[in-house]
Amino acid sequence: MTTLLSSLESGVLTLSLNRPERANAFDLEMTQALQRSLTEAEKDPQVRCVILTGSGKVFSAGQDITEMKKYGGDISYREHLEETYNPLILQLREMGKPVVAAVNGPCAGAAFGIALACDLRIAHSRAYFVVGFSGIALAPDSGVSLLLPKLIGLGRAQEFFYSNKPIFARQAHAWGIVNKVGGFNYQRLVSQTAGTLARGPREAFAAGKKAFNAAVLPNLVDMLNTEGLLQDQAGKSAEHREGVAAFFEKRKPNFE
Repeated sequence: MTTLLSSLESGVLTLSLNRPERANAFDLEMTQALQRSLTEAEKDPQVRCVILTGSGKVFSAGQDITEMKKYGGDISYREHLEETYNPLILQLREMGKPVVAAVNGPCAGAAFGIALACDLRIAHSRAYFVVGFSGIALAPDSGVSLLLPKLIGLGRAQEFFYSNKPIFARQAHAWGIVNKVGGFNYQRLVSQTAGTLARGPREAFAAGKKAFNAAVLPNLVDMLNTEGLLQDQAGKSAEHREGVAAFFEKRKPNFE
């Protein structure tokens, strides 16, 4: 099965995460496919805007924990981030063409960071966001520790990291996580927004994005590196082993 679907129409490239049997969770194959597609889209003069979405009714559950488990204790989470999510987050922020996250359903963990790194977010009314990492005793990564507090404030970001509670679409809109929310008109909102961006001044958009990055996210690279260091430590902890065991045994973890 192709883990990433793509279609190009009227200057808008739609990339759909496509692992429905795993709630569109990221494995290495899908992450690398997305990296390649974004690189090609940046070079392709026919592409003027990118939509990133999920197949079916789920955006993405984040990292596929099953893939991580098969490595046992031999994997460095820092090295994994440096190969996968860190360059992907930087690609999205440095891409000279607008990227719209069309959040068609649940979005969690690393996928939340990916959505936050996009330029705009349009959510279906059934969508919700979960920080996710604390459930398996990990620190936030994929830029979440920087991007989420920038949008909703430090207190709220820490609350939803600690609690692992969902942030539903309407609340996400009120707090500025998403730009628009749609129900029956969701797909039209996505298409109209992307179409307008595709007809806009490409070079000016690219320059504006660089300006926003410099003004608001000048420490993004440093924070991604810090997340990697913290995640490496957390990934070796007894709490993380308990969190992963509880996930697969479908029970609440015991962190006492």
